[in-house]
Amino acid sequence: MTLGVTPLSWAQWLARALDLPYTSYAVNGARVADVRREQLARVRADYDVATLYVGVNDVRGPGWDAATYERELDEVADALAGRCERLLMLTLPLALGRPTSAPRPVEANAAVRRVAAAHGATVVDLEDFGSWTTVLPDVVHPTALGQIEIADRAAHALNAPLAPSALVPSYSASRARYAPQHARALARDLARRGIERVVRPR
Repeated sequence: MTLGVTPLSWAQWLARALDLPYTSYAVNGARVADVRREQLARVRADYDVATLYVGVNDVRGPGWDAATYERELDEVADALAGRCERLLMLTLPLALGRPTSAPRPVEANAAVRRVAAAHGATVVDLEDFGSWTTVLPDVVHPTALGQIEIADRAAHALNAPLAPSALVPSYSASRARYAPQHARALARDLARRGIERVVRPR
């Protein structure tokens, strides 16, 4: 929750703006291999829009391999493209995580764009996503405001007549009043990082 803004996922905000029913197969911590192996089999046919955003956990974890990521992403996109009218794929923020995941997001995004082009998918660009109002201090997880920002970008990419942020009367005011909440979250995160450095010195 961010000062009255309901913490829905960006995909759910997008569905509301498009006036479509919403089905989620998302799993926290999933990598592209998990999506291909476990989630894809549950996806039915005949969706209006399928959204695919995967890669954050891949580039943040050990064992990153760009070629493997692209191959498995292509398998997922190929299956989804046959089960929906429109496929939406999202790139990753470049400033991702503390410490940063660079240059892995650049590699992942190149794969996303190639796979999207091969399957006629619309791409939502999140490379510059990550202001202090839109992500938590870990620079990985979106805030409630960030979820709406992603949804707005997705709606724009689909030429939707309504921006999801228009569904939240308090959106602009919440952005302006978020600073104290962010400061508290940042202090907690800095304390956590300090503890980690003590427990696990480099």
